[in-house]
This record gives sequence, C-alpha cells and structure tokens, in this order.
Amino acid sequence: MSKIAFMFPGQGAQKAGMGKDFYEQSETARKVIDKATELLDIDMKALCFEENDKLDQTEYTQAALVTVCMAMEHVLRERGLKADVTAGLSLGEYCAIASAGGMSTEDAITTVRKRGILMQNAVPGGKGTMAAVLGMKGEDIEKVVDPIEGVTIANYNCPGQIVITGWKESVEKASEELKAAGAKRVMPLNVSGPFHSPMLEEAGRELGQVLAGVQLSELEIPYVTNVTAEYVTDISETKALLAKQVASSVRWQQSVENMIADGVDTFVEIGPGRTLAGFMRKISRDVKVYNVGTWEDVDKVVSELC
Repeated sequence: MSKIAFMFPGQGAQKAGMGKDFYEQSETARKVIDKATELLDIDMKALCFEENDKLDQTEYTQAALVTVCMAMEHVLRERGLKADVTAGLSLGEYCAIASAGGMSTEDAITTVRKRGILMQNAVPGGKGTMAAVLGMKGEDIEKVVDPIEGVTIANYNCPGQIVITGWKESVEKASEELKAAGAKRVMPLNVSGPFHSPMLEEAGRELGQVLAGVQLSELEIPYVTNVTAEYVTDISETKALLAKQVASSVRWQQSVENMIADGVDTFVEIGPGRTLAGFMRKISRDVKVYNVGTWEDVDKVVSELC
C-alpha cells in the first residue's frame, strides 16, 4: 500500500504572491492567513501577496512562509488528502509538526515569528555567511571543512548539493579549498546570517525558552526531525530537537532516504516553488513527487492521490 509524505520547504522558497490564489478561492485558507495577521499584528496579505522588502528579511520570512504553507495544507486536508509522515526543511519542520498534529497552526506561526527574530539578531550583519557546494560528496566536504575553524555543514540537501555555514572569512577560505579539492562550484548564498552553525547556539537556547511556553499535543502521525533524520513519535522530544535544530546541520537527504526505506513512495511538497522536488530527483527517481504551490495544483493532486 502506498505511503504518502507531506514535505514543507524552508527559507528561500518565499516569493511575492504566494498563497494569494488560495486566499481568493478558499475560506479555509483565508482563515489561516487572517488569523496570522491578527496574531502577529502584521498585514500578512501585504507581506505575502505584494512586492515588498520585508518578505526576504528573516524575521518576517519565517512567519510568512509557515502561514502560507499551513493555509495550503489545511485546504488539502479539507479535500481529503492525508499523510502517513511529514517532514520539513529547517523552518519547514514547524509545518511538519503542526501537520502531524503536534502543534497548533497558531502556535507554529507565533513561534517561528520569534524564531526569525532570534536568528536575525544572533550574529552581527556581515559577520557570518553560507555557501552552496555543488558536485562534491558530503564526506569529502567534511574532510576539507573539519580542520577549518568557524565553518561547518549547514545542509545535506541532496547528492551533489551541500551548504556550508559559519564566519564569513572561514566560509571564504573553505570555499577556495573546496574548489581546489574538486567541487564543481561553490556559490555564496544571499542570506542574512550563518544559519545552522554553532554561531546560533545562543539563539537556540533562547528559542528553547520560547518553546517552554508552547503547548504540544500527542502526534497523530510521525514526523522526521532535521537533527537526526529519524522519525519522531514521542512529542516530548520535540522542544529539545527544535531548540537544537537552529545551530545543527539539516539532514534533509538522510531524512528522505529514511522515509523511502520505511516504504514512503509518494511525496507531496506543500508551499511555493519546487525546491524540495528538485532535491528529490537527485535523491531518488523511484518515487512519485507532487507539488502544491498554486490553487490549480490542488485538483490535480487530490484527484490522483485521494
């Protein structure tokens, strides 16, 4: 029997206009987006639907993306599509937990708003950065970066795409050494900080204090955590994992491989863009991958999977 995974993108997937068609077409989606406006005192329609400078600022991006992804997820549930497991890339893990029943949508939105502010303020501007390493195996990248102080691996996205993070000078040094060691390309990323690096450990501790006040519920289905790439079935583990996740590597490739090993053969990416679908093509071509990023996608996906 087919197993379905819902997967949710992380920061970088956001784009102006995301979710507008859902807002116009669905009362269910409208309620999620209007509630986020009320909870955060931010005009979520203006932030998500119109061209603006705030959407790419971490403190706004995170709440905007979770709001839109959860509005889309609620529509799919309303139409009868259910998952057997969920996963999310970095920020997307909050959507995965909410979709799995462990956290309310409202708490996911308010928590990531605070998470975004903590991450934005964790490191002075210009001090840290990230870079994507293309065409090199993870273990080979580790051999190069491990001896360099101040740089670590942020994301294991898929075969041939790994992201490094850390102090700007350390990332620049590692980038040169990686090119010399055989990387096809090393591309600096346009980000506001060195996310998923030890430089954010203090932000993780502060996030832990925020999470202490968040009420969680027993999971209806498991989700996969970025920190270990393993299934989480016990909600009591969740707060510690989310606090740790901010400063630890995102093991996305390993997460997907573990879901496939568990029999998941259908993956539904929920949110703007096709980033995770792109990763999936490099991780495995033996599974089905669907995207729900526009209203038009809903009918197609529901008709094929329900």
